[in-house]
Amino acid sequence: MGGSTVGCPSFRGGLLAAKSMAMTQIPIRNEGAPGAPALEIKGLNKSFGKPVIVDLDLDVKAGELYALLGPHGAGKTTTLRMAVGLTRPDSGSIRIFGVDALADPTAAKTITAWLPDEPMLYDKLTPLEYLSFVAGLWRIDPAEGAAEAERLLRWLELWDERATRCEGFSRGMKQKVALAGALIHKPRLLVLDEPLTGLDAAMARSVKDMLQAQVRAGASVIITTHILEVAERLADRIGIIQHGRLLAEGTLGELRERAGDAQLTLEQLFLDLTGSRHEPAEA
Repeated sequence: MGGSTVGCPSFRGGLLAAKSMAMTQIPIRNEGAPGAPALEIKGLNKSFGKPVIVDLDLDVKAGELYALLGPHGAGKTTTLRMAVGLTRPDSGSIRIFGVDALADPTAAKTITAWLPDEPMLYDKLTPLEYLSFVAGLWRIDPAEGAAEAERLLRWLELWDERATRCEGFSRGMKQKVALAGALIHKPRLLVLDEPLTGLDAAMARSVKDMLQAQVRAGASVIITTHILEVAERLADRIGIIQHGRLLAEGTLGELRERAGDAQLTLEQLFLDLTGSRHEPAEA
């Protein structure tokens, strides 16, 4: 939604642009097609020159937490950026709860939230001001937006900091403010790229609890993470990619069954599949 880093628009400029976008582009939120997969990717292909970065099919079920794993440069972030409409694929199709994300990107985005690995905020705003701004982008009723902002900030243990400018926050606190901004329009699909990077143990626990609560409430969540123990504990299903292609997919039990060893950890499965010699890092 913008930020205060070099190269990002000023708050005034961003606010004017957001107001224009909210009035002219964002329709009433689309709930998607009943019973459709949360994310359905077919024949997705992307290359930045050569070689091909992504070439895969991928399905994420409604109401599940899906962990997309892979070594450095495997194409995880590129895949997610295409899924949420930030990068245009060279070919293929993307459907979010039945909505064609390439033919109707605005409708798809109204039911999707994206949280990049580096949170970007308007640092001169307080958490309440930032969430009010984001709620305005989605044309949420001000009273409803204020109530949801309070609920999210209390849930993420930021209510006491609601009137403090974000510029003085730690990375973890900024991550939680950005997460609240991603959730304020109640998306059905939540896509997070390395959501636990830079968080201390308490903050990481809070975010993990939130992700599980979102799934229990009926949303679908996709995460990338290099902390394989987190994926092992949280994910309903796991996809492992390398060189932009899906190597294996399934529950941890299914991955173990495929490997022929019910005692293997996810780390061991990951290393065997990818041929890695060290802990993977994010793309």
